[in-house]
Amino acid sequence: MFAVTRLRVPAGSEDFAAHVAALLAALAARPGFRDGHAGEAAEEPGLWALVTLWDGVGAYRRALSAAEVKIAGAPVWVHAVDEPGVYLLD
Repeated sequence: MFAVTRLRVPAGSEDFAAHVAALLAALAARPGFRDGHAGEAAEEPGLWALVTLWDGVGAYRRALSAAEVKIAGAPVWVHAVDEPGVYLLD
């Protein structure tokens, strides 16, 4: 499965990329994590996407409940767009 979180980041959030890197590092340490990337939209400044790939929904949910992920994720997820973001692979 993969997860996509879109984020609306206001101008002037210079350290946002560092927060995303810290979150990806925390997620990468969790069992079931396969890969993850983040980037800003080329045609819409301030719109970011965080994409992660997991062994399954259970691994993803357990990772999100880990204290270190919650702490690293707080400055990132505050910018999350409220929409479905978990997708199953065939």
